[in-house]
Amino acid sequence: MYCSKCGREIAEGAACPECGTPAAKTTVVPANVSEKDWLTSVLLCFFLGSLGIHSFYAGKTGIGIAQLLTMGGCGVWTLIDFIMLLCGSYKDSEGKAIVNK
Repeated sequence: MYCSKCGREIAEGAACPECGTPAAKTTVVPANVSEKDWLTSVLLCFFLGSLGIHSFYAGKTGIGIAQLLTMGGCGVWTLIDFIMLLCGSYKDSEGKAIVNK
């Protein structure tokens, strides 16, 4: 389990020794889910997708630069990323899915 306040790994049912957060406020973070916010990613893709800003946010700098130079692949690349975000299959630079939590 992880502390919801500071993110430190703690024993199940125990208070966080780092910040003192009670055990009731701890959450389980799946290993394959990104810490990046889904709604932020969706909004960045929708409004600034042709500039690749959502890729920069996800940590994909190389893809972000390519999207910036090609205006999101003339919109096709942006549309594909937007659909992937809505479906929950878009991944960050660590290979973790950015999903709606």
